[in-house]
Amino acid sequence: MANEEDDPVVQEIDVYLAKSLAEKLYLFQYPVRPASMTYDDIPHLSARIKPRQQKVELEMAIDTLNPNYCRSKGEQIALNVDGTCTDDTSTYSSKLMDKQTFCSSQTTSNTSRYAAALYRQGELHLTPLHGILQLRPSFSYLDKADAKHREREAANEAGDSSQDEAEEDVKQITVRFSRPESEQARQRRVQSYEFLQKKQAEEPWVQLHYCGLRDSRSEHERQYLLCQGSGGVENTELVKSPSEYLMMLMPPSPEEEKDKPVAPSNVLSMAQLRTLPLADQIKILMKNVKVMPFAHLMSLLGPSVDSVAVLRGIQKVAMLVQGNWVVKSDILYPKDSSSPHSGVPAEVLCRGRDFVMWKFTQSRWVVRKEVAAVTKLCAEDVKDLLEHMAVVRVNKGWEFILPHDGEFIKKHPDVVQRQHMLWTGIQAKLEKVYNLVKETMPKKPDGQAGPAVLISGEQRVQVAKSKAQQNHVLLERELQRRKEQVQGPAVLTSVQIKQEPLSEEGEDEDEQDVEEEEPMDTTPSGGGGLSNRLANGLPAGRALAGDSFNGHPPPGCASTPVARELRAFVTATFQRQFVLTLSELKRLFNLHLASLPPGHMLFSGISDRMLQDTVLAAGCKQILVPFPPQSAASPDEQKVFALWESGDMSDQHRQVLLEIFSKNYRVRRNMIQSRLNQECGEDLSKQEVDKVLKDCCVSYGGMWYLKGTVQS
Repeated sequence: MANEEDDPVVQEIDVYLAKSLAEKLYLFQYPVRPASMTYDDIPHLSARIKPRQQKVELEMAIDTLNPNYCRSKGEQIALNVDGTCTDDTSTYSSKLMDKQTFCSSQTTSNTSRYAAALYRQGELHLTPLHGILQLRPSFSYLDKADAKHREREAANEAGDSSQDEAEEDVKQITVRFSRPESEQARQRRVQSYEFLQKKQAEEPWVQLHYCGLRDSRSEHERQYLLCQGSGGVENTELVKSPSEYLMMLMPPSPEEEKDKPVAPSNVLSMAQLRTLPLADQIKILMKNVKVMPFAHLMSLLGPSVDSVAVLRGIQKVAMLVQGNWVVKSDILYPKDSSSPHSGVPAEVLCRGRDFVMWKFTQSRWVVRKEVAAVTKLCAEDVKDLLEHMAVVRVNKGWEFILPHDGEFIKKHPDVVQRQHMLWTGIQAKLEKVYNLVKETMPKKPDGQAGPAVLISGEQRVQVAKSKAQQNHVLLERELQRRKEQVQGPAVLTSVQIKQEPLSEEGEDEDEQDVEEEEPMDTTPSGGGGLSNRLANGLPAGRALAGDSFNGHPPPGCASTPVARELRAFVTATFQRQFVLTLSELKRLFNLHLASLPPGHMLFSGISDRMLQDTVLAAGCKQILVPFPPQSAASPDEQKVFALWESGDMSDQHRQVLLEIFSKNYRVRRNMIQSRLNQECGEDLSKQEVDKVLKDCCVSYGGMWYLKGTVQS
């Protein structure tokens, strides 16, 4: 009691556990240097790592102008290592030892008791260390100098002996073949020190980019040493359920673990499944179940999983069919696999399965004979494809295995639209591969679906002719109605008008045309007849009219396979990269063309205007970034397009960010965060802000720019 009274509590400090860098944080221990010099002051020429061995090499410059540096000794070392010749393989290109290499070694294998601490504003933030590496000088250049010396001595001895000795007589040699290596000998060889050293030497080096202490990237990463959301209960390890707490107090003994039955290698329990990343969980579930409603998938993943993240993950491994998700064909049939029945390659099986899935997007019933006739697969392969997603009905055919999920379709129209575009692209490929005739008969409602009926070629032609005549009349009426609206009293004051020069036919001097090259403002001038009919510079109903726009056919609504293929490419590209300049989009499109087979429909010629119209029709918007007057960006680099809505929870944040960049060329992070907090009405976490910035922006010199607009 007396000791406690003499040692009172001066201050209580809250301790937090930060996990953002728990699997990435390493402690480097450098050799002792004078206190006046830190390793951050020394230029780091290069850095590389072997991830599997956790081995790091740093190359640092030596201050050759320091009075303590012996220049003659440095020149001698460089001469011994590289010799008199200087080429790209020389260790010291300046003929002077001007750099030194440090190689790492692990000090301890158990780092669970070590952590890095950061004290800030009365709080202590701890981050567990993933590894501790000791950096020591590497003298491999001495080995290289010794090898050079031995080579020179051998060359000299060979030259002397060739002059004195006569040519040796031909000698008989005996050739022996080694015995086949037994399994025990192979295991001993694999476990030998020489073999392990060889395997470690074969692991390739991965080059690293070194960031100094005062670098903006270092300052950004240093924020992850702070616990995100210090007041949250989920960030503390002290909150455990009763069963978890009991397991920590009394872990199972090794004997009990051995008594548990071992599951087959192809079986994964739900407990093991939930330890995997979310993308792997979705892929494993879909690969095993093959067809699943979204609600069932969410129930398997657990209530704590974000539905938006699941939506983004499911679209990478599955396709939407009648409101349900069906696993993609390339997941079931990898590239180098083949059919166990007929031996046909995986590419043919994937194409046939895509045809079956596409048929189920058109109807609930499929006839096996029709599938076999189109895909040219054997009966066993066709049966396997159908059993993945359908059940057989006597005298009717094969019916899709799950009922139509209308609730999902109503709840997620953006996902349904995106999947419809993907199916349009797949349909175009199937029509080309299988020489299919487009189905022009109107579909019956799901409740009235009957047995499949075979339609002859003449009947298809007659139906197509009658349908085309009806569509022609409707399109003529719609075109006339739109022309009357455009010629009406409504005026769009925000559309820029340019004066056209006189033509040789003597056109009227007052004739004007909408300027094509300038971005269009979509805000109508008031309660005119065209109010709410423009979206991002395109008429909202243009996809129904079939009218031309500035002399170009509207690519978003054209029924040609070229337009559908281009629309599918644009949609898929902007789903991966939310912001693109026209220059970057053209580069990606050229790469896409290079990957297509010769004679593909997209080689027919795509103009810049058609590409831009397709981008706008796909739900993107042009961001009018105010480039500085002295900017060297080309016109294509100054045209910036962004996906306005992708269907996830970050759409609102991205839209606020894009509005900021429509008025600013570059912005500081604190301004972006304050504007996001103000517009969203809540304080966003650092991870949410980082996600939005990663989707749309790049950092350069402490400032943030939209992707593709920074000029270094």
